[in-house]
Amino acid sequence: MQSRQVARELALLSLSQMPTNPEKISEQEIPDFIIAAIRTLTTEVKEALEEAAGELQRADDRLLSSQTRAVDIQSARTMLQEAIELASQAINRMGTSVEIPEFIQLANQKEVRNYAEDIVRNMMVKREEVDRLLSEAMVDWQLNRLARIDRDILRIAVCEMLFLGIPERIAINEAVELAKRYSGEDGYRFINGVLRRVSDKLKSPISN
Repeated sequence: MQSRQVARELALLSLSQMPTNPEKISEQEIPDFIIAAIRTLTTEVKEALEEAAGELQRADDRLLSSQTRAVDIQSARTMLQEAIELASQAINRMGTSVEIPEFIQLANQKEVRNYAEDIVRNMMVKREEVDRLLSEAMVDWQLNRLARIDRDILRIAVCEMLFLGIPERIAINEAVELAKRYSGEDGYRFINGVLRRVSDKLKSPISN
């Protein structure tokens, strides 16, 4: 994982825990939200591993049942299939859990947390400018009608373009990757379209 990729995700997770109205938050509180996001991820790891252990136990029970309690071949196959599905779910859950500790380790690095804080701080202080630009780039949509996660992904990308010196192409690509992880297919396509229109507006002579 790249440090700024982790910082963007950390900023997104932090924003999801904040009040909708940023005026209620002081700048001194921003690091607290970053820490809270890391703690949330730590809790998720523990819960995911506990669920995986439970699924593996149930898979083992179904496998044993297929050997000792099945009355015919079909019921044995059914029990075996259920055991395989439970084991597969557990493996997928553990695979996801393995990624999160790396994320947490990187998130605790000073440069990562500083960049996450820069994103959040800029979004809080300059949200009116960011939202105005996004609203102008929307077609048949209103910013305040979007899902919060999609709004925050858009805002992070625009903050990076305007205030943090990130090239527009990179900011858009990173926002799309965030949306693929936290939103849906329609979400990331929509976000890509809005941010490309933002980029076009920033390049136009009128915007300059």
